[in-house]
Amino acid sequence: MSSEIPPIFTTIYQAIHNASEEDYAHSGEIQDDLDAEGETLPEGSIYDVSQLQEHLLDASKGVTNETDKEYRRLMKQCLQFLKENKLIQEDDKFFSKSPSVLVPFCICAWIMHECDEYDFDRTKKDSTTARASYNHAQKMRAAMTYAYGRLNGIGSLPWHESESTGKMTVATYMTSLRRRKVRAGETATSARAITQETLLKLYMFNNQPEIAKVREYTAGSRKTQKAAHEFDEVLKIQLHDIEWVSDTCIKLTLPFRKTSQFGGIKPFYLHLFPPHLAHLCPIRALANWLCVADIIASGDRVSRENMHMTSECFLEMFGNNMLDIGIDPAPYGTHSFRRGDCQWLYSCCRWGLIRICDWGGWSTEFSNLTIVKYLISHVDEPSERREDYMNPNSPPTLKCLSCGRTCHCI
Repeated sequence: MSSEIPPIFTTIYQAIHNASEEDYAHSGEIQDDLDAEGETLPEGSIYDVSQLQEHLLDASKGVTNETDKEYRRLMKQCLQFLKENKLIQEDDKFFSKSPSVLVPFCICAWIMHECDEYDFDRTKKDSTTARASYNHAQKMRAAMTYAYGRLNGIGSLPWHESESTGKMTVATYMTSLRRRKVRAGETATSARAITQETLLKLYMFNNQPEIAKVREYTAGSRKTQKAAHEFDEVLKIQLHDIEWVSDTCIKLTLPFRKTSQFGGIKPFYLHLFPPHLAHLCPIRALANWLCVADIIASGDRVSRENMHMTSECFLEMFGNNMLDIGIDPAPYGTHSFRRGDCQWLYSCCRWGLIRICDWGGWSTEFSNLTIVKYLISHVDEPSERREDYMNPNSPPTLKCLSCGRTCHCI
């Protein structure tokens, strides 16, 4: 980018400063924001990148092709905005391995223009002007993190710190934007956790004889073995990733995960659950899938359709199945299962946080308490009425057939 600082950046700085001034004191939230963003990136530093290394960086982008396309679309949108508003020159290389000190202000100006109640020139937008949500602002910011941290190999180095203020400009602004969005009535929502009661309803519905019978596909048909698709296709698990330890136990080794792109993942030992937990049992789900698919061994057939189910396809089929049991699927997403699993292990199985994190392969240092976001959310179905929290005469809960307790104690 040009060494000359356009006068407009003085206005942008003032707009960001005014919007974020009251939030500078919330350093804990800003640090949490930075830690969460840093989790998506590898440790790294700036290198002289050769053509070979550029190919390697592109090949190790660490996201799905769909996410990569979406991030690149937002990157182009950002460049177009910056050029149209003359924040950069036509020949400037905005996305580079040595970012200009003005980059954080450019990113904030772009997000402010799309999502904030004030524009980057400090003018208040008309009430009829459409503004994107905070969730979209997070996606815009993630695209920038991807562009610099991944595609340009900077990793988790603090590229978005402003030398003029010493502040983490983007993180501070995003914290401020979130607070103002909440005050304006917008609530950043996460996917609702799916409960074992909901899974039981799905299990009972899908195991009805007229539903469970496998038929040839016809237009308008949407019969499916839900547990099998969640286990085998959505997570991209293949038969050679599964080892039978005994008649009641399997060893599952994932080839990669979002937080472990290069393997080295501890195996998961999954055991047969008792009959009253059949709707949660991975062994039964796998056995049903193998029976339906008629798979004998890994690589036992050649197929042109040996592709995993996409998350979009899974969500559509899952939503249809939720409608079958009379539940609105809108609040649910792919994270609903992870959140529901964490809450079940914590509340029903009474696992500790360290044990849950160790089982899930997450950090046990609790640096930014991501696990808490899985356990607590206002969008989840309440397990108990609020007026019964301190009521010693509240009715007992359903009896646990494993330990026999009927109280609400955790």
